[in-house]
Amino acid sequence: MPLQNRVTPFGDILAIAQRGLFTGNRGIIHDPATRTLLSRRWTSKAWIVCSCDYKETRRTVMGGRSWTELFFLDEAVALAAGHRPCFFCRRQVAVRFRACWAEGRNEAPPRAGAMDAVLHRQRLDGTRKRLHPVPAPLPMLPDGAVVALGQDAFTLHAGHAWRWTEEGYAAPRRLERADWLVTPPATLQVLQAGYRPVLHPSIAGEGL
Repeated sequence: MPLQNRVTPFGDILAIAQRGLFTGNRGIIHDPATRTLLSRRWTSKAWIVCSCDYKETRRTVMGGRSWTELFFLDEAVALAAGHRPCFFCRRQVAVRFRACWAEGRNEAPPRAGAMDAVLHRQRLDGTRKRLHPVPAPLPMLPDGAVVALGQDAFTLHAGHAWRWTEEGYAAPRRLERADWLVTPPATLQVLQAGYRPVLHPSIAGEGL
């Protein structure tokens, strides 16, 4: 039985068998005795995206009290959910993200906590995911942005849209419109400034 630790683009945490490229956390939100989630869905504003492989470290997933291991299909999904790269295990990537943040917002490179504060306001509406107006026609949005149409989330890349499902991405399609922007606006500015998230091979391998 899968553990409840797979994150959707909307930030929900599900118990599904989906295999992802990245792990990450929002603090300690599980009971290690039962390896089940508590009622809270975050204990820290530092929602990060981590590498699944770091210096041959081995962890028992949800077996300790250091942090709750969450998993994402790819980095676009993690960013859409409101996470940002970890400065510990993905430092070079995180520095690049911060530089694009500064460029996109025309400000000095911020501390991690300052980015977390902005993202926390943009990713939550009370206890639910905050969705945002789509700021431009879909062809003008950067690769890696995630939008919603109805109840579905789509990752954009090379003029196509990939629908997130519990099994992975569905086949690409052309999307004429979207109801909402799922990726936080601050993160969208990072993507517009040139940051490129790691996409699942089912997208990256299409050659579109």
